[in-house]
Amino acid sequence: MMSWTQTQSRPLHSTPLTPPPSQIFSVLSTLCRMDVVNQLVAQGQFRVLKVPLGFIKVLEWFFAIFAFSTCGSYSGMFKIAVECKNRTQSDLKIEVEFEYPFRLHQEYFDAPTCKSENKEPIFLVGDYSSSAEFFVTIGVFAFLYSTAALSIYVFFFDKYKENNKGPLIDLGVTGVFAFMWLVSSAAWAKGLSDVKTATNPDEVITMIPACKEDENSCREVHDPVMSGLNTSVAFGFINLVLWVGNLWFVFKETGIIAPFMRAPPPQAKPAAPDAYAQQGAYEQDPYASNQGGYQPDYSQQGYNQEAQYGQGYGQQGAPTSFSNQM
Repeated sequence: MMSWTQTQSRPLHSTPLTPPPSQIFSVLSTLCRMDVVNQLVAQGQFRVLKVPLGFIKVLEWFFAIFAFSTCGSYSGMFKIAVECKNRTQSDLKIEVEFEYPFRLHQEYFDAPTCKSENKEPIFLVGDYSSSAEFFVTIGVFAFLYSTAALSIYVFFFDKYKENNKGPLIDLGVTGVFAFMWLVSSAAWAKGLSDVKTATNPDEVITMIPACKEDENSCREVHDPVMSGLNTSVAFGFINLVLWVGNLWFVFKETGIIAPFMRAPPPQAKPAAPDAYAQQGAYEQDPYASNQGGYQPDYSQQGYNQEAQYGQGYGQQGAPTSFSNQM
C-alpha cells in the first residue's frame, strides 16, 4: 500500500508547459503583420489626402462604388392584371421581374389566353446589357485605379514625384477615365431610357394577345421602381465631373506649367525727381575750386586799391623837412 506522502508528491494532471508549434507560428505571423502595418502607417503621408489631389481621389473612390453598385445590384418588378370574360380564367396578379444586366428578351411571364385554362409565355423585348455592363465595368476599374492611386499617394509619394513619371502616367490614365465616364454615362442614360420603355406596364399589356380583345380587360397594378437606376446615372455624371476636374490638379503635379508661372522680373527704381536734383545743386559748396560761382580776386583789386591809399597818404600826410619850414 502506498503511503500518503507518495500519493501527494505525484502530479495529478500532466499538462504540457509549451504551446504547440502551430499556435506559436500563428502568433508570430500575426505579430509580423501588425509590425508591417504599423510601419506603413508610420511612414504614410496622410496629409496628401487634405490637398485637392488626394481629396478628389477619395471622392472618386466613393462615387465609383456608388455608381457601379446602384446599377449592378438592381432588380425590379412590375405587376399587371388580366381580367377575362370568363372570370375563372383571369389572373389579376401577374408579376414580371427583371434585373441587371437587363437582357429583357430572356425575361418572360405567363399570361392567360382567356380561351382555356392554359397560359402562354410572353417575353419582354430588348437587350440592354451592353450599355449597363460597360457602365459597371468602368465603375469597377475606376474604383480599382483610385485605390491604387491613393495607396501610392500615401505610401510612395516621393517615388511618385521622382523623374516626373508618376504624374505623367497619372495624367494620362485620368484623362482616359474622364473620357470613359462620359461615354459610359451617356450610353447608360440612353439604355436606361429604353429599359423604362420596355418595362412600362402599358407597353407590356399591348404584347398580350388576350388584351387585344374588347371583351377582356387588362390594367397595370404596380409600376417598376427606377429610382436606383436614376441614381446610378447621376453618379456616373458626377464621376465625370470629378475626373475632369482632377485633370487640372494632376497636370499641376507634372511641372509642365511651371515655366509659364514664373514671377515677373523686379522693376527698376524710378529716377529721382527734378526737385532732388535742384536741391543737390543748391547744396554745392560755393567756395569749392573749379566751380562756376563768384570768387573774389584778392590779388588784383583789393591790393591795388590799398596801394593807391598808401600812395595818397604818402603824398598828403608826409611831413616836410624842418629846414624847409624854417
